[in-house]
Amino acid sequence: MSTQVNIPGYAAGTWVIDSARSEIAFKVRMLGFLPARGTFDEVEGTIVLAQNPLDSSVNAVIRAGSVNTKNKRRDQDIQHAGYLDVEQYPTITFASTGVRVDGENFLVDGDLTALAVTKQTTLTLSPKGFETGADGKRVVRFSATSAVSLKEIGVTKGGAFINDTSTVTLEIVATKQD
Repeated sequence: MSTQVNIPGYAAGTWVIDSARSEIAFKVRMLGFLPARGTFDEVEGTIVLAQNPLDSSVNAVIRAGSVNTKNKRRDQDIQHAGYLDVEQYPTITFASTGVRVDGENFLVDGDLTALAVTKQTTLTLSPKGFETGADGKRVVRFSATSAVSLKEIGVTKGGAFINDTSTVTLEIVATKQD
């Protein structure tokens, strides 16, 4: 049985993530109530939008060393072993394995790999629009969220004062390739 999906302005094709206009943000709770926020400032990837949106795919690579919490000391700590260990594991990757409809949103299932651990995760994704940019190129915007267990991906430090679950929010802008 096929699910009919209608997305205004939808355009099939290959789209490249624009790192300068996209944001990968995360939030964890310290001591159970203090929010600690940050971003990864370098992301690249490709989104292939199929004729049937449910056949679409995404592959993305985040540079783990681009972590930015607006606190240089914390950023340096996060980059070391026990946290992201960017020297040994310089990238975090996401490769989709399927797309499903969930009301007005889509669920994008995929493999998240960090610290040499691959974990199945689901992004709740919402298309925000297709448009033509100032340079005349087609642009698409998506928002997505997910929750990631730090223990499950191999983070071994901070467990005494950092909650295990990190909320990840993505604001993605991608440009259509000709």
